Amino acid sequence: MKITKYVQSCFLIETKGKRILVDPGKIKYEDSLLEKDWADIDVLLVTHKHSDHCHDDAVKEIIKNPKTKFYTTKETAEAHPELSPEIVKEGDVLEFDDIKVEVVKAVHGVGPWMKGKGAIIYENVGYIVDDGETRAYHTSDSIAFEHNYKCDVLLVPVSNHCVTMSPWEAAEFAKDVEAKITIPMHADSPLHPVDFDEVKRRFEQEKINYKILEAGEVLKYKVMV
Repeated sequence: MKITKYVQSCFLIETKGKRILVDPGKIKYEDSLLEKDWADIDVLLVTHKHSDHCHDDAVKEIIKNPKTKFYTTKETAEAHPELSPEIVKEGDVLEFDDIKVEVVKAVHGVGPWMKGKGAIIYENVGYIVDDGETRAYHTSDSIAFEHNYKCDVLLVPVSNHCVTMSPWEAAEFAKDVEAKITIPMHADSPLHPVDFDEVKRRFEQEKINYKILEAGEVLKYKVMV
């Protein structure tokens, strides 16, 4: 499984001949991404309605490809009426040849500034991409919650500011899902800078195997038997 990180919470997962893109957002977006990196997408997954996860202009271009299947929540579809996704909810399972995508629970936190502005997320999902060998889990923007999910690769937010996990919570979550490697995300907004020294300190203190990827950087993961 090949995983490429982009800005904020966007990842391209390539496995078994499929290209699966999760959460192409607006922060530091460049049209050039559509020419190669985000071209020829088989499956597009969006976790929730915020523009740093669902950038209308990018999504509209991606889904012009007739083979691209686009999935997101009902709340996201209603907030982005120009898009035409297939609706998913927690508990759904999508199948694409040898790949299974589990639609799982996610709990978006609430900051006081979000109230009354239509920014509170009531419908949020994560995705676990399972190719039969590796399970990659994108949590979406989420605080910690009770669950029974397990994965090999964890893509988890570390920016805190009321709406996501802090580095400490992300480390605890990584232990809970028994991740073999953890990739921090949701750390590129200039409004909410992340102290990566604290991320490293906390992850290393909790003995979390992690890799901090820059935009465009790739992780190739293979389960070691």
